[in-house]
Amino acid sequence: MPALSPTMTAGNIGTWQKKAGDVIAPGDVLVEIETDKAQMDFEFQEEGVLAKILKDSGEKDVAVGNPIAVMVEEESDVAAFESFTLDDAGGEKAPPAPPKEEASESSEPAQTGSETAPPASKDDVKESTSTPQESESTGARLQTSLERQPAISPRARALALEKGVPIQKVKGSGPQGRITEADIEKYQPAAPTAPSSGATAGPAYEDTPISSMRKTIANRLTESVNQNPHYFVSSSVSVSKLLKLRQALNASADGKYRLSVNDFLIKACAAACLKVPAANSSWRAKESVIREHKSVDVSVAVATPVGLMTPIVKGVEGLGLERISAQVKDLGKRARDGKLKPEEYQGGTFTISNMGMNAAVERFTAVINPPQAAILAVGTTKKVAIPSESDEDSNVQWDDQIVVTASFDHKVVDGAVGGEWIREFKKVVENPLELLL
Repeated sequence: MPALSPTMTAGNIGTWQKKAGDVIAPGDVLVEIETDKAQMDFEFQEEGVLAKILKDSGEKDVAVGNPIAVMVEEESDVAAFESFTLDDAGGEKAPPAPPKEEASESSEPAQTGSETAPPASKDDVKESTSTPQESESTGARLQTSLERQPAISPRARALALEKGVPIQKVKGSGPQGRITEADIEKYQPAAPTAPSSGATAGPAYEDTPISSMRKTIANRLTESVNQNPHYFVSSSVSVSKLLKLRQALNASADGKYRLSVNDFLIKACAAACLKVPAANSSWRAKESVIREHKSVDVSVAVATPVGLMTPIVKGVEGLGLERISAQVKDLGKRARDGKLKPEEYQGGTFTISNMGMNAAVERFTAVINPPQAAILAVGTTKKVAIPSESDEDSNVQWDDQIVVTASFDHKVVDGAVGGEWIREFKKVVENPLELLL
């Protein structure tokens, strides 16, 4: 089992793209693997022949370093491994237990009874000596949450989310009961039956097992809120000129590209970061430095069936609008399909999260993506009445505006500096021809 991300300790086996006896060339996709970050293809980087698969599709929680297949150099060697087993390969080890969370230091004793007091340590509390009670059981082995989660391909999961199909109720027809796109298409909800008299009602909820990726998202966001002192700066920004420029550029593109408002805003973020580089910096506690980045690598928040991903458009300051648009479309599609490589979503120096496609969202605040120091939240476009500047003219003009809210880490970006960044961003968006310079 390869380590496909720095924090990966175990993974789930998805669909094998090769079978025993197949010749493998460098770059061939061998198997789909679900990590703590995403589901991705494992590309083999050497020549060889797949002799034996030791871990079938659907296997859960396989520790990094455990054998999952046997590769040989010559096809003639495949037959020798026909009866080869996992035990013959040295067996497998259990994935390492997650590190215990350490409580932050406190100057207040644990036994004061105050609401702000830290929890008592093991030395302060006597350990319970009662014998654990055994629950009634059928004798079968207890299943982990990963084992209870249905095996499903990324495309089938996306289709289920789109159609509102509960994957727990779908019977898979693929290998090891894996749910395929065809299973989602064929799913028919059971007709409701009238409850018999005296029958007890079932639970009024449905539990969904927490995936490895969802745990990672939860841990990172909790860490960000707890350790990064957020402050927020909002501004109403006119996009009337930007919309006209976008319309003109798209009309003259002859179908080669189609720019979105977000493409312009990504470029504007880079322009503002070059003017106010403190917002393009990161907090590096281990090195005891604040790192100011020379290149603006913008992480773009993308909603996927398995959670929020932030693929990165690198070197935005040196890209034109056409290339930004093409990269955003490509990265967004592969993020939703679970095909991103780790280097395409890990890193970045600044993040943008745009919910403008939802007309009900006027404004919102976003959580900083550590170790970055800033993130921009973009609301939907609204028409706003602007009074005439002349006292004699009582007419109003209608202006297209968006409300943007930037979240800054006060450890890195002071309040006045955050306000300066918003001013530079507003200036370039309201005068979008500057983006072409």
